[in-house]
Amino acid sequence: MKKIMLPLFLLCLLSFKAFSQESKRDKIKALKVSFITERLELTQTEAQKFWPIYNAYDETTRKIKHNELRSIRKEIKENINTLSEKRAGELLEKFTNAERKLHQEEYNLNKELKAIIPAKKVLLLQVAEEEFKKKMFEEWKKMKNKNKS
Repeated sequence: MKKIMLPLFLLCLLSFKAFSQESKRDKIKALKVSFITERLELTQTEAQKFWPIYNAYDETTRKIKHNELRSIRKEIKENINTLSEKRAGELLEKFTNAERKLHQEEYNLNKELKAIIPAKKVLLLQVAEEEFKKKMFEEWKKMKNKNKS
């Protein structure tokens, strides 16, 4: 099964170029669901309980990253040399609060998941997410290098 999933995974990633940004996000999400389900070896019962919790977490953290952290990082990047100490302090406070929210969401996720799947699978989720990010980054680099040629 794993031998089939990797080529399928790579094929899907390479086909992204023809789709819009929203479609890319949907395809990536589908790949992530498949990857995590396989990696955690979720049973049907576990998956039915797991995915609503995980999807809510994913959506909440995505909003924090895009709505809060993105604007903070943008302002810092564009104005780092001209920021007053007061504004720098305000941005640092906003950044810290957003990061705190992300950590709280992860804590809540782990707590909720421990009630429905074994703790070992909760830890394996962390590993699977990192593996998925790494694979996505590697595929992005390959596509980027291919486009340069």
